[in-house]
Amino acid sequence: MVTINDIARLAGVSRTTVSRVLNNSGYVGEEAKKKILAVIAETGYVPSEQAKSLRTKRTKVIGVILPKISTETASRVVDGIDKELSQHGYQILLASSNLQVEKEIEQLRLLQSRRVDGIVIVATNTDEKLMKEIHEVKIPIVVLGQDVKGVTSVIYNDYDAAKDVTTLLAEKGHRRIGFIGVSEKDPAVGYYRKKGYLDALTENGLMADEKLVKEGIFNIQSGYSAMMAMFADTSDAPTAVVAVTDRLAVGALQALREKNIRIPDDISLFGMGNSVMSEYLQPPLSTVEFYNEQAGKEAAVLLLEQLNKQEEVVNKKIIINYRLIERGSLL
Repeated sequence: MVTINDIARLAGVSRTTVSRVLNNSGYVGEEAKKKILAVIAETGYVPSEQAKSLRTKRTKVIGVILPKISTETASRVVDGIDKELSQHGYQILLASSNLQVEKEIEQLRLLQSRRVDGIVIVATNTDEKLMKEIHEVKIPIVVLGQDVKGVTSVIYNDYDAAKDVTTLLAEKGHRRIGFIGVSEKDPAVGYYRKKGYLDALTENGLMADEKLVKEGIFNIQSGYSAMMAMFADTSDAPTAVVAVTDRLAVGALQALREKNIRIPDDISLFGMGNSVMSEYLQPPLSTVEFYNEQAGKEAAVLLLEQLNKQEEVVNKKIIINYRLIERGSLL
C-alpha cells in the first residue's frame, strides 16, 4: 500500500511538501507540485480520509436539516447545496425534523456529536427554544428560509411575492380575493405571505374579509378543506384565491371542481412554489418560482466562507428573488 512517505521519496521532496499539495494549503513550487501529482497518478495513491481528518480536524461532511425530506422543495434545496459543496470535496448528511421543534433541536445536537464541519438548517419556525439552540451551535451554521437575528441566513422574499400576486389579481379586476395560508408560527410562509396579501388589498382599495381568509397545514387535504370552508362561510364568493403553497392550491382546485366552479371562468387560482405538478394540472396552475436550488447553493457558499474564513459572514443575509408565472388558472 502506497503511503505519503512513498510519494515524498519518489518525488524527491519532503513529506510536508506532499501534504501541502494534498491539502491545497501553503506554497509549493510549480515544478515540485507537478512531480508530486505525476507520482500520485502513477502510483494510484488515494489519501486516507480518516488520516486526513485527524490532520485537518475536518470531516468534510456537512449536516443538512430539512423539515421534510420527501418534498419537492427539499429536493431542490438539497440539489443546490450538494452541487456547490461537492465541488469542494464535501459530502452531506441529511436529517429530518418532520416539522417538529424538538426534533430540530435533537438533530442539531446529533449532527454536532457526529463532528460535521457545518450545518444548514431549513427552518419552518422561529420557536424560542430552537433559536436559542441555533445561537449556541459552536460550528459554522446557515439558516435557510427564516430570517434569524444574529445568524447568517438565506431568505425568500415571501412578503413581496404574496403582495405582487394579490396586486396582479386586483389589477385584473378582482375585488373579492380569498387567501389560504398556514400558521404564523412559520414567520416566512405564515406571517409574511399573509401580510403581503393584506397590504396589497389595502393599497388597492380593497377590504379584507375574514371569511375569505383560511388556514391550512402544508398539505393538499387542508387546501381542500379550507376552500370548502371559504364557500360555506359566505354567500358572497371570492372571484380569486391565493394559496401560499402549490399543495394547498391543488386541494383548493379539487374542492372547486366538486362544487362545479369553473377555473378560471368563475374563479382564478394562484399557488406558490412552482412545483412540477403545477404545470400539468387542468388548468395549469399560476404560481410563484422561488428558485430553491439557488437558495441551497447560496447557503452552501455562505457556509464555505465561514469554514474557510474568507470574510466576516456572521449575520450575513442573502435574499432570494422570485418570479410570477401566469398560467391557465388566471383570468
